[in-house]
Amino acid sequence: MTNTSVLGLGPGAGIAPLKGKWGWIVALGVVYLIAGVIALGSVVMATVATVYVVGIMMIVAGVFEVIHSFQIKTWGRFLFWLALGILYIIAGFTAFDNPLLTAVWLTLILGAALVASGIMRVFLGFNMKGGTPWGWIVASGLITLLLGIIILIHWPVSSLYVLGIFLGIDLVFAGATWIGLGMGLRQAA
Repeated sequence: MTNTSVLGLGPGAGIAPLKGKWGWIVALGVVYLIAGVIALGSVVMATVATVYVVGIMMIVAGVFEVIHSFQIKTWGRFLFWLALGILYIIAGFTAFDNPLLTAVWLTLILGAALVASGIMRVFLGFNMKGGTPWGWIVASGLITLLLGIIILIHWPVSSLYVLGIFLGIDLVFAGATWIGLGMGLRQAA
């Protein structure tokens, strides 16, 4: 029998190299935390920044779709992939051209997705009543459903701040997580 810790496959093997870098990890967490607080302090600008990131991702994806289309052997598929790539690129540049209008549509899609996800979780939770923690799943679904409904009720006005709030909250939690990880590594070092 082989010992997994000897092979470097034990439970802490992936974290071991990070122990000496705990200070950098805490610093990264502080940067994330500060960025999150700034985003929450200016949610409209954070919403615009989020739209710009989505626009960049769409342009990059579109360029790769166009490149991929030239590797397709049949004309029908070539034209389909080429058209898809061009549409992605156009959508990305549209996001840059009018970020607030793009935020309106992204917020509508987000609200609808949250409503659909919440309904599905509630449905799945009620179908799991056989001794599993179905109550937590139903509660999670209800919260997600409620959040989606609130976003949709206040749409299109909510599009000015929803994406920025989500970005800010994500950055704050990511920062707190990195700080916690760094401090844990410091104690383990």
